[in-house]
Amino acid sequence: MINTKTLIPLDDLDLRILDHIQGDSSLTNQDLAIRVHASAPTCLRRVRRLVDEGIIEKQVAILNPEKVGHSLTAIIEITLDIQTAEHLDAFEASLARETAILQCYRVSPGPDFVVIAHVPDMPAYHAMAHKVFTSQANVRNVRTFFSIHRSKFETRITLPAHQKHA
Repeated sequence: MINTKTLIPLDDLDLRILDHIQGDSSLTNQDLAIRVHASAPTCLRRVRRLVDEGIIEKQVAILNPEKVGHSLTAIIEITLDIQTAEHLDAFEASLARETAILQCYRVSPGPDFVVIAHVPDMPAYHAMAHKVFTSQANVRNVRTFFSIHRSKFETRITLPAHQKHA
């Protein structure tokens, strides 16, 4: 169910800006303004508003993990013994401190968390797993899947329909 109280109204210009930024966040404001058919000051004002409202969370460069020495991708399911809000929050905070963990999701039903981690190799995975999972008394079960091939990786979110301009 969508919580409409958190939805922020976006007009066609907002959607065009978001569409272009998702594809290439390194565009200068001037280039972005040209592509979305707006003046540079209007475009800059809109982007700042989208950032301030939390629609644009951050603008980053996406690296190829294998080319920077992180060739092992682990998809990890974690189940805790005690699932009170305090225990879930504490465990989630411990995961957030681990740099090898790139994504963390609380899920239901099934395990309590699904985590995506990138590490250089199997010894690095074992060291991370011992530090983050097996050293904690509240962890009941850890099940890890290792990626043998990434067939899709996308960061672009499908936006509501709008008139696309070339």
